[in-house]
Amino acid sequence: MILVSACLAGVQCRYNGKDNFVASIAELVKQGKAIPVCPEELGGLPTPREPVDIEKGNGFDILKGKGRLLTESGTEVTEQFLQGAEKVLQIAREQGVKMAVLKERSPSCGSNRIYNRISNCMGDVKRELVQGMGVTAAILKNDKITVLSEEQLDQNTLNRILQDQ
Repeated sequence: MILVSACLAGVQCRYNGKDNFVASIAELVKQGKAIPVCPEELGGLPTPREPVDIEKGNGFDILKGKGRLLTESGTEVTEQFLQGAEKVLQIAREQGVKMAVLKERSPSCGSNRIYNRISNCMGDVKRELVQGMGVTAAILKNDKITVLSEEQLDQNTLNRILQDQ
């Protein structure tokens, strides 16, 4: 069994109420070989919701209590992201999950790239795409679960997942 970001399976749980449908991932869920999860919803955030970025650092920093997650308007939602990540980890442990395919560039699920919220001395805020993992990806990685993005899910990896089931 693997975990997948629910938005990749077609669940409309993105911040804007849409999905990031990937047919091969939806097929894994349909076949009962993947469990769809949305850490933000599991953490209690609504859909739709404001976009969120990590203010500084990455998911590992957030897990260490260094940094925070802020909505576009500046509301802190760090606790909801941590709660969602913990719930996803609990599901992974209960199901014996060894691999997760998560949505790249997400503050929860990004495995290689995430957005940081950068403020300058004038108070202007911008988003910057940086190398790093989101909160849920980091907590899974810390638990020795392989984390891939949908962008890394090539046919060979997909075949290996199907064979391991």
